[in-house]
Amino acid sequence: MTTVKERIEYVREEIEKAKKRSNRNDNVELIAVTKTYGIDVIEEAYSANCRTFGENRVQEMMEKFDFFPDCEWHLIGHLQKNKVKYVVGKAALIHSVDSFELAQEIDRIAKKKNIVQDVLLEVNISGEITKYGLTTDEIKDIIIKIGELGSVRVRGFMTMAPKTDNPDTVRWVFKRAKELFDFYRKDHEDMNILSMGMSSDFTVAVEEGATMVRVGSLIFGKRL
Repeated sequence: MTTVKERIEYVREEIEKAKKRSNRNDNVELIAVTKTYGIDVIEEAYSANCRTFGENRVQEMMEKFDFFPDCEWHLIGHLQKNKVKYVVGKAALIHSVDSFELAQEIDRIAKKKNIVQDVLLEVNISGEITKYGLTTDEIKDIIIKIGELGSVRVRGFMTMAPKTDNPDTVRWVFKRAKELFDFYRKDHEDMNILSMGMSSDFTVAVEEGATMVRVGSLIFGKRL
């Protein structure tokens, strides 16, 4: 694999293999994570029919957004309340809502723009203190509260597993996320997205039920 196109094809093939192993026939969306990569590299992905990109930082997403008007941009990194005004209405999906206060600010800006902003709740399944995210005990309350806001729509959950050289050791994280997702989606018809899995563990995430994977370095190469 020497080109971005070849790597994207590889990732797509691995997604399909993982779906087969778990007897899935639904769609798994690939989010190409473009953090730190320039327009020229993104154009390579675009030429491979990649139309959904993820950014960790608001400023980077804003700089790249206008270059690809027919693409979806997802904000997958931690979002500070003072940056919400730049993202709402431009991000097709915000993956990282980790507090009701953040949801309130998204709702406030969305109301001003007369739109409904789709979001995912970031859940810290592993309990790592270095990771953002809601605890599993906080999910029910925040879903109820956000449901009363009007301009924020919870579409599902996002989670990240601990870094490891053996993705099987973090399979439990994805399995637990899927259990929570299935439990809450029964009563919330808008919830149909489970975003989990990155370059090192996306195949295991797909096997455990991810509907969206976020892959960066495996497609674009590692930055020094």
